[in-house]
This record gives sequence, structure tokens and C-alpha cells, in this order.
Amino acid sequence: MASSRRFNDTFSALPTTVFEEMSLLAAKHNSTNLGQGFPDNELEGPEGMKKAATAAMYEHSNQYPPMMGVPELRQAVAAHSARQTGIAVDWQSEALVTVGATEALAAAFLALLNAGDEVIFFAPLYDSYLPMATRAGAVPRIVQLHPPSWSLDTAELEAAFTPRTRLLVLNTPHNPTGKVFTRQELEAMAELCVRHDCLCILDEVYEHLTFPGTQHVTLRSLPGMHDRCLRIGSAGKTFSFTAWKVGWLTGPRDMVAAVAKAHQFLTFTVPSSLQRAVAHGLDKEGEFYLGLGALLQKKRQLLVGQLQDIGFKILPANGTYFLVADFSALLPEGSTEDDVQFCYRLTKEAGVTLIPVSAFYADRATAPRNLVRFVFCKTDEKLQTACDKLRHYFAAAPAAALADGPQ
Repeated sequence: MASSRRFNDTFSALPTTVFEEMSLLAAKHNSTNLGQGFPDNELEGPEGMKKAATAAMYEHSNQYPPMMGVPELRQAVAAHSARQTGIAVDWQSEALVTVGATEALAAAFLALLNAGDEVIFFAPLYDSYLPMATRAGAVPRIVQLHPPSWSLDTAELEAAFTPRTRLLVLNTPHNPTGKVFTRQELEAMAELCVRHDCLCILDEVYEHLTFPGTQHVTLRSLPGMHDRCLRIGSAGKTFSFTAWKVGWLTGPRDMVAAVAKAHQFLTFTVPSSLQRAVAHGLDKEGEFYLGLGALLQKKRQLLVGQLQDIGFKILPANGTYFLVADFSALLPEGSTEDDVQFCYRLTKEAGVTLIPVSAFYADRATAPRNLVRFVFCKTDEKLQTACDKLRHYFAAAPAAALADGPQ
């Protein structure tokens, strides 16, 4: 008998994500998985951080650390901000340590938004944004980034602002596209935010994953933006330790204090040994995170030429470890196969798992259906294996549209 019990409308209505579906399908078919967005073990961060985490468990208390974060990490976050962006941070009142960047986002939405407030997002977008903002009572306003260059139409952005606009959420460098927003685009955002007295959440977890020749510029550094922006960082992305779930947030004292009140009832604090290890990393392991961009660019280049030879069209990017490709040329004439079906087929038949880009849109009707995302923070061997499988698959037989989902 079906249950009549009712649960939270926001979360109970969410379907199983395509990320979970593709991962389960990859395991079932023993597929080479380039869909999961985390580095292979061989690419993990500095050994010194692992030793620092272990030592901290024996050298310091293992009881509740301060709710805002241990002083060592908040000081390191402040020093890192000053070095990398020129933005001074008072470590005692303007820095908060969170359980990864996702908790920072959740706490910020809960702290800054009231029912009916409007929030501007850019699509495609990270999948936690909309449910968390909606659960906080907000109304999303979506601005599209336009492929293939993922350009921003400033007129469309301006039209998204209304008297109820409270917040703009910006992710740069951007997941899933690899776009790094230009200074001109940031200046347009800043002008509109100042004009409409809009606050900003800056998801900058990929700040060090920009390719050589590209500079990450934080919106908080632009005129008029210092006192209206929260910046979010992530040890998982900066040091390739995604299991550690240590994030941080910096910004104006009053905004950080508001977020801290939400944080104290979500998680209260973060494991102290990991906090101290991340402090060591920010202070002592700059060679690692400042070298990520060049390392990842080489891995992207390993894919680009081979995928183009196979028949994919590669969309441009200047950062992150994501590559978006158009597969249209690999479909037979008249095919109606979309990106989800294409990814199912590749997993089952070619043994390579990707993610359909339409999964990063709340409204599939507005999403391109001919794009897939590759993750390339993997070993060169795994990347080459995926290319070899795809080359063999598309050379062996013409593409045939697949109408069903995973089985």
C-alpha cells in the first residue's frame, strides 16, 4: 500500500540525479568513468598535509573546536586572500570555516534570504544551488550562458534584476563549462549589483584551476563590491582532497556573522585536525595549488586532439577540470538521440561514462541537448584508455540512437 505520509516538498520532489544514475551504470558495465568530478588517487594533494592532519590528532585536542574555525586556519585563509587577491581579511570576524563549500552555500542561503527574495543564477549551474535557495524561500531568476563560448548577454542579465532581487550567485571558474568570467563581464555585474543594492555569493572553489595565461579575478575586488560579496573556497578543490570536506567563507563582518548563525545549527564545526592540515597547506604548499592550472591544461590537451579526431567538437574553456564537447557530428542523419541517451549508450556500448550537460539545467527545455561533460582530473592512463575505447567504438559501427534509459 502506498504511503500517505508527506515530506518536505523541495527535497522529496527531487529525482535521482543523473550523476548518481551514471555512476551506478558505470559500475554495472565496468566503464571508464570520466563523469565523476573528483581527482584520481594518484593526483591527491601534498603528503605534508596528510602528515599534518595525523600529527594534529595527537598534538591537539580532539574535542569541539571553535565554531568559526580554528585560529590557524582562519589566519591562513586571511593570509591567502591577501596574497592571491590583495583583499585584506580580518581573520577573527571575516572568516568562517565550513564543512566544504556546499555547506557554506547552504548556510549563506539560509542566512541571507527571506521568503520571496529573488536570486540570480547563471545556467548551466551546480546542482545544489536551486534546491537550497528554494528551501530558503527564495525565487530563482535564471540567466543563460550561451554556447559555444558560454557568453553572457548583459542585457539579459539586466532584465533579470527586479525590485525583489536580493542576491546574485556567481561561480567562476565555472562548473561545468570551464568558463572564466572576463573582467568586462564582472564589471557589468558589479554595476548592476551596486545599482540594485544586491548582495553576492561568489563560488570560487576553482580559483587556482585556471590555465596559464588566464587570470581569475574575484568580483569582490571591483569597485563597490567589497562590502556586498561573500567569497567561498574549498580545500577539496584547492588540494584535491575532496573527502576532507573543509571549506571557508570570507566577506564583510555583518554578512559573515549572519552566515555563522546558520552554520552553528547546521554543522556547528569542522574536524580540527583537518582544519590544521588545510592551514598548513595554504601556508606551506603553494607550489601544489599554484601548479594546478598548468597540470590540468596538459591533461585537457591530451583529450582535445584525440576527441576532435574522433568527431567531437570541443567547446572553449580557460579553467577547471571539465571539458564540454558537442557530439552532434557523431550521430547519423536524422537521429533524435539527446545527450542523456548518448551518455547511456556510451556507457553500455563503448565503456566510457560522461555526464549530459542538460543535467546542469533546472529546465531541460532551455538546455542544449547535444553537449556532454568530460572530467579530466584523472591519470593519463585512464584518459588514454577512454580515448582508445571511443575511437574503437565509433570506428567500428555507425551511431544508432538509443531511446531507453539505464537498465
